[in-house]
Amino acid sequence: MFLFIFFVWGLIVGSFLNVCIYRLPEGKSIVFPPSHCPQCKHRLKWKDNIPLLSFILLKGHCRYCGHPISWQYPLVELITAIFSVLAYCKWKLSLTLIYYLVFIYALIAVSFIDIKHQIIPDCISLPGIVLGISGNLFLNYLSKNHLPSTLNQGLSIISFKSSLLGAALGGGILFLVAYGYYFVTKREGMGGGDIKLMAMIGAFLGIRVVPAVIFLASLAGSIVGIFWILAKGKDRYFPIPFGPFLALGALFCLFLPIGQFISTISP
Repeated sequence: MFLFIFFVWGLIVGSFLNVCIYRLPEGKSIVFPPSHCPQCKHRLKWKDNIPLLSFILLKGHCRYCGHPISWQYPLVELITAIFSVLAYCKWKLSLTLIYYLVFIYALIAVSFIDIKHQIIPDCISLPGIVLGISGNLFLNYLSKNHLPSTLNQGLSIISFKSSLLGAALGGGILFLVAYGYYFVTKREGMGGGDIKLMAMIGAFLGIRVVPAVIFLASLAGSIVGIFWILAKGKDRYFPIPFGPFLALGALFCLFLPIGQFISTISP
């Protein structure tokens, strides 16, 4: 029952994330106007807004103008639902679950925004840094004051110091990489959004995870970059968004045993 509830909850959150992904880069309100077709601007009815199901029933086209609906919408909803279920399986009903769900949802949003627009909005990453550090401090305080285990079970929350240093190291490493690359090549190789995103990841996951996330993101980015050059004929300066790879590395370390193992052996 709870698996089904969290799957449906994830679909609903994914639908909201789609609104954020579409509107935030354009500086639009995520509340007004109500949901509408991006092509014909017709306001959507409730039956057109059922996560995943409406896309299937409408066969991927707008009911009113027939314009194709982007596959991004059902994909984001499905990914969010899957990770919501995985998070519940790992942390059950706990404050830890809420803490990491917020983190996961932020990673999904910034990944698709970066893929589509090659930007990472400060309105997600900067509050994410604050939330990661302050949320960690709050959960540590509650656990030290004998919070019932049913509210704080699952993966142990990292120390406040690790969270603070993780944000500083995560952002600091990418800042040095970006500055060094620009100094040598006179080209911008990494944006400020990636730096702030890595600081947010460090705030949520702690200092020991930072090297593992950067290593995994760099490895995945290199593989995709080489494929893009060989298969698509792009040159080595073709811009590839790095945010999704940072998010992938963070989720890898958060969920998979091998990712956690890499984190434990990081200096």
